[in-house]
Amino acid sequence: MNQKILDEIIHQDYAAITNTIEDFLIKQIEKNKAKGVILGLSGGIDSAVLAYICKRILKEKTMTIIMPDTQITPSIETEDAMKMIALTGLEYKLIDIKPIVNEYSNYLEPNDWAKGNLRARVRANILYYYANAKNYLVLGSSDKSEYLIGYFTKYGDGASDLVPIISLYKLQVREIAKFLGVPQNVIEKKSSPHLWKEHEAEKELGISYEDIDSILYCIFDKKLSVEKTIETLQIEKQIVEKVYQLHLNSIHKREPQQKPFEDL
Repeated sequence: MNQKILDEIIHQDYAAITNTIEDFLIKQIEKNKAKGVILGLSGGIDSAVLAYICKRILKEKTMTIIMPDTQITPSIETEDAMKMIALTGLEYKLIDIKPIVNEYSNYLEPNDWAKGNLRARVRANILYYYANAKNYLVLGSSDKSEYLIGYFTKYGDGASDLVPIISLYKLQVREIAKFLGVPQNVIEKKSSPHLWKEHEAEKELGISYEDIDSILYCIFDKKLSVEKTIETLQIEKQIVEKVYQLHLNSIHKREPQQKPFEDL
């Protein structure tokens, strides 16, 4: 691991970044003539950062929805989300999506992978239901690391109107969380979308976020080739190639819907 690269990623002006995000949110609400914003609060670090930013500038115009599937979501996640509600004072609703997912399952053939992504899409449906009802904009919690490797569910947690932290790598999200005062146990928690039992992001990917962020930073920010990235980071070739392949394989998630003619 190259500590110099990690330092380049981590050492940022998080006060200035926070101000930029806050200005962006205020302007987008005005531009779209919306009454506020809504987000899913999972108990994880990405949504926690959104909640703490909203607490600073949009406390009376923010709604959070906590949506565990109590069949698979660890209770500690919901407890952490509720603690953050207590700390931020944001409006919230707690909705167990287990019966909704189970109802779908009554009509669909079994597939654990597809069912996991279904959970993310059920949550998106609920967010947009309340966004429509209240004339709110949906905040997406994807960070730059997850976005670039496609680690999100298309039309699930990837569905949103605004993506305030999409320019921040996971390591930077951890740092801005410290700046904002997010609880330490949330900052240190293993990242997980909780799409199935004992689901952990780094375990599923087989790569640490330190390595993922370093590789992405070298390729996309420093504009290094895959070969030069391997040389610079001294990370195993197959790991660098895997991260880059994840990016290539998920291009369809980041592009608009494709069409045969260019008339629109």
